[in-house]
Parts: sequence; structure tokens; C-alpha cells
Amino acid sequence: MYSKNILEKLHKTTVIELNFKYLGNELDLFAQAKNWKKYWSKKVKPHINGKVLEIGAGIGQNHTFLHCSKVSSWTCVEPDSSLYQKINIKKEQKNSLINRCIFGTLEDVPLEKFDCILYIDVLEHIENDQKEILDCIPYLNEGGKIITLSPSYNLLFSNHDRSVGHFRRYNTKSIKALQSRELQLTEIIYLDSMGLWLNLANRFILKSSLPTKKQIFIWDKFVIPISTIMDQLLFYKIGKSVLGIYELQK
Repeated sequence: MYSKNILEKLHKTTVIELNFKYLGNELDLFAQAKNWKKYWSKKVKPHINGKVLEIGAGIGQNHTFLHCSKVSSWTCVEPDSSLYQKINIKKEQKNSLINRCIFGTLEDVPLEKFDCILYIDVLEHIENDQKEILDCIPYLNEGGKIITLSPSYNLLFSNHDRSVGHFRRYNTKSIKALQSRELQLTEIIYLDSMGLWLNLANRFILKSSLPTKKQIFIWDKFVIPISTIMDQLLFYKIGKSVLGIYELQK
């Protein structure tokens, strides 16, 4: 997602002029994956309430699936200037659900309290992910939550991961490693068990750096509906994505 040099700047304490550039163009491709977005957002939505901070908001689409009556405000943060402009345009539209858009990263957010901080397909792009999560703590209200959704299993790390700037994929062990004394992991589930086999095929056979529109259409139209059933039967123990819910202890 972001180059190594850019990510090194991201975690410096001194703010430097922002010139981040998103390395992938899959955001527009996956924007059409409505079934997938509806599926994972259904698992996340029960945890969404109050003041929401979304880090790495991309093109500003996630809030349309996650916003609910329990939300009092929605702040998007995005370090890529072109993506930031897209979110800003959405923010200014009539009936927009976005209350604020910040150009930058977590360190550019004025210190205030939020009830929920989101990292939707973002944490894998940040080199020092543990520091990032710990840096969120001062921004959380008591009982506040950090929600992460990330690609699973380093075994599946592929050309696609490299092309969009991923540093890693996650499993149960690495998700648990991000918790601390103050921030406890309260839920972890895997999603899209059938999509996992497509990832395996791409990793060891196709070795494609980016899926085609046709592949995304087939996956979203036919594979995701099957996964919604199979994931339940498999008790959410395997899948191509892993969802972690962390809660600040009172």
C-alpha cells in the first residue's frame, strides 16, 4: 500500500510534509465487491457506536456499510492526497455520513477520545503494526474498541501482496500478539473460507499480482454466498481474512 520509505516517515514523532502515495489500484476493483463488503460489515457493525475514527479510509466507502443510528460522528483519515480528495468530495455531498476528513495518519489526528477505531485492510500495510495499535490507546474512551480486518496466513503471501505494499498477513497468533495489558482481544474470527482456496490457487498456480474484474465478479457473486454458509459450519476457524476486536479495559 505505502512504500517502505513512506512508512518510516509515518511513525516519526516529527510531522513531515505529507506526500504519501497509495501503491495499489485494487480499491476501485474491490469497490464492486458488494456481497463481500456486506458480509464482513455485518460482523463488524454490532461493535460500531459513538465517535468512529477510520484510519486509511481509502476512497471513503466503508462508512456506507458500517454507519448506523448508534454512530454520533465519523472521521476518515487518509494519507494519500488523491484518495483524500475523493473522500472530501463525498463528505461535501448532500446527506453525507462523513463528519470530518483528515489528511495524514493517526499522528495527525488531534488528541481526542473515540469509541471505535477502524483498520479495514490497512494494518498489513504498516511496518510497525504493534506500535500503531499501542498509539491508538490514548484516543480511546474506556471500553472503546479497535477493529482490524486483514488478509490471513503468511503462507498465502503472494505477488499481489508485494504489489500493494503488504508487510505481512495475519493469523490467530499474530492478532493476539497485538494486545496489551490495557487493550484486550475480545473476538477473533476468520471470514471467507471458500475464498481461501482461491488465494491458495493464486499463490501457488496463477501467481497473479492483481485479480481481474471478472475474477472479482465471480468471487463476489458466487463464492462469497457459499462462504457465508461454510464459515458458520467451520466455526469461523479458517478464511482468507481475519477479523480482530480489541477493547480498552476499564
